[in-house]
Amino acid sequence: MSAMITIFLTLTILTLSLAHSNLGSNTFFSTYGPQVDLPFTGPLSFAHLPYSKCLDPTPTQAQPEEFDVALLGMPFDTSVSYRPGARFGPFGIRAGSRRIRPNRSWTIAWGADPYEGGRVLDCGDVPVAISDNALALAQMEAAYTSLLFHPTKSNASYTSPFAKDGLEHPRIVTLGGDHTVVLPILRSLNEVYGKVTVIHFDSHLDTWTPVNSGVSNDENSISAITHGSFFWKAWTEGLMTERNVHAGIRCKFSGPQDLEHDSSVGFALLTTDDIDHLGSSGIAALIRERVGDGPVYLSVDIDVLDPAFAPATGTPEAGGWTVRELKAILRGLQGLNFVGADIVEVAPGVRYEWFVFPASCDAEGTAVIAADLVHEFVSMFLAQGPVREARDTWAERGWVTEFVGNGNENGGWARKWEMPG
Repeated sequence: MSAMITIFLTLTILTLSLAHSNLGSNTFFSTYGPQVDLPFTGPLSFAHLPYSKCLDPTPTQAQPEEFDVALLGMPFDTSVSYRPGARFGPFGIRAGSRRIRPNRSWTIAWGADPYEGGRVLDCGDVPVAISDNALALAQMEAAYTSLLFHPTKSNASYTSPFAKDGLEHPRIVTLGGDHTVVLPILRSLNEVYGKVTVIHFDSHLDTWTPVNSGVSNDENSISAITHGSFFWKAWTEGLMTERNVHAGIRCKFSGPQDLEHDSSVGFALLTTDDIDHLGSSGIAALIRERVGDGPVYLSVDIDVLDPAFAPATGTPEAGGWTVRELKAILRGLQGLNFVGADIVEVAPGVRYEWFVFPASCDAEGTAVIAADLVHEFVSMFLAQGPVREARDTWAERGWVTEFVGNGNENGGWARKWEMPG
């Protein structure tokens, strides 16, 4: 009997071995090619970019990970004054980016695929403390500083002219998180560049003192730092220049004294309504004039947009800009000396169930918009040449509509069509 069992097992093993040996000639790869990721499949990284836990040590590598632009999530939302939920922002923005991919990111507006201009890496999220704001702020600052001192991949000189050490430092696009995350970011940037100028897109000022906003009577307590006071705190710490600018403001104030205080901490102000008189190009021109030629940090709160477009946020304000208007303004800022950027206050869990469309659309639509804005940031960082010149190139070749004239008093342009025949 034992001999029969031995023979049976031997034949079984031989059969399996022969079957396995045939895999090389009858596999998915040999028939269909590599296992590529579709827009809706694969590991979740921003725009299907390479993913690395850049905050971990890399003992197997002689040098730290090299990148020119890093994506870093800061899932922090315990300093908000109204609805929480922005801790899910980094995940939501990555999910909203699934239809973006490096080999299909060339646009008419930019005339380039920004991911070809340098190495862009998704560095994951900062594992922030969820019950200790002081610890969380320290963790986010340490994480950002760690990435700032990674070596860059390309030979371009974007940040070295402004760095204290004269070296090229990578630029980081932060996925928030509530707006408080900008305070540890500015603290970190200060180590490399000194004071930076902030361009702040938002419906709220975020420069209120904790006493004025009613959150704390102790300006030195951790409770004094919220998503409505962090710019005030950054100013008191000497992290910003006096050339900062808000754009898209439309919230309610306690009185004109709020504006007076805002001006005293280094900010000029453009309201949402200013676009009716200035247009997108006029808004961009004023911002450029204000910030000058020094190092610039870009911060975009998703609630600068009208909640009809981006409702999944904690403190929505009616009457905001459209996505197209905001993108036009951002493109008008290309060429400024950006040292970093963020998109914050995306709260995928916030649902306004009185809307007529499914609540899940609130989150997904907002996340898709936020992801597209991140793509604009990367384009601003790495694309070469002014946006308008890129479009004019395609018009000259007859690929897109050509615009002629210098515009009329209403900012219009005449269209010139190439007719067949």
